Amino acid sequence: MRAALLRQDVILLVVFAAMVAFFTGMNSAFLTAFSIANILQDWAPVMLLAIGETFVIVTAGIDLSVGSNLGLTGVVCALTMRHMHAAGDAAALSILVGIVAALATGALVGLVNGLLITKIKLAPFIATLATMGAAAGITLVVTNGVQIAGGPRQVITIGNTTYLRVLTVPLIAVFVVLLVAWAVLAGTRFGRWTYGIGSNEFASRGAGIDVRRHLLKVYLLSGALAGLAGVFVYFRLGSGSPTSGQGQELAAIAAAVIGGTSLFGGSGRMSGTVLGALITTSVLSGLILIGVEPNWQQVVIGALIAVAVGVQGINIGRARKGARDG
Repeated sequence: MRAALLRQDVILLVVFAAMVAFFTGMNSAFLTAFSIANILQDWAPVMLLAIGETFVIVTAGIDLSVGSNLGLTGVVCALTMRHMHAAGDAAALSILVGIVAALATGALVGLVNGLLITKIKLAPFIATLATMGAAAGITLVVTNGVQIAGGPRQVITIGNTTYLRVLTVPLIAVFVVLLVAWAVLAGTRFGRWTYGIGSNEFASRGAGIDVRRHLLKVYLLSGALAGLAGVFVYFRLGSGSPTSGQGQELAAIAAAVIGGTSLFGGSGRMSGTVLGALITTSVLSGLILIGVEPNWQQVVIGALIAVAVGVQGINIGRARKGARDG
């Protein structure tokens, strides 16, 4: 019982409940269907990025490019749909091709990250920092810094029609992706190898795991999920914004780290990431509703990251001390 109560995801659940109680007490509008729907719409793209970050960070890596990747893929999606719509193609075909183009672009960025890390032997921080800048630059060059609209009108309908007052079709798709990723990380060989590489890469090689190939798949997955996040944002806004992914890499990394995924690799749960993403996205709505500047969200997230990493360091130190004493 004590071990269960000390689990980070359990602690986060208590923190989230306390945060909801606090913001609701300050402003009852925080717990209305409208507010919950907005929070979930903000949560969904962060969650998609955080899923990829969870896999990457569990391997003791990092992906700084996911925010820029989201912006790039959203623009690619918008440009593809606008071109096909202007050419007279059917809306369903335009939407399908636009989604595929965004996913392919996101996966390509992830593939470049993986190759830089596994083939050229760049540190994940440096490799993904380079692609972060490149993706952001390409997005600005292609768009000249302006939003890309003009796609099928059905995009807005699909992205903003609500069911049960809080759900949309893209949001339901995010829940499905989350459940699949959760099952893969927790109960498949792919998940076990991900944990193994993060815990001890040398031992994983000795056990017969093709570490380079697996890392390539992990970064490819992170890139594809960033592409899907770009599609989600496009469906929500009805246009591709070159700045839509700005700062989202921080929110995604924060969600994973606050959720208990160790930056040292080898540990982390998708349940914690879900709660971490909920906390980081709920903070913004809560601050707005109680009259605090939304810019304070970054301060809060930074503080939460610092606390989470500090707790991880203390726990690792205790574990090592216990191992020596034993």
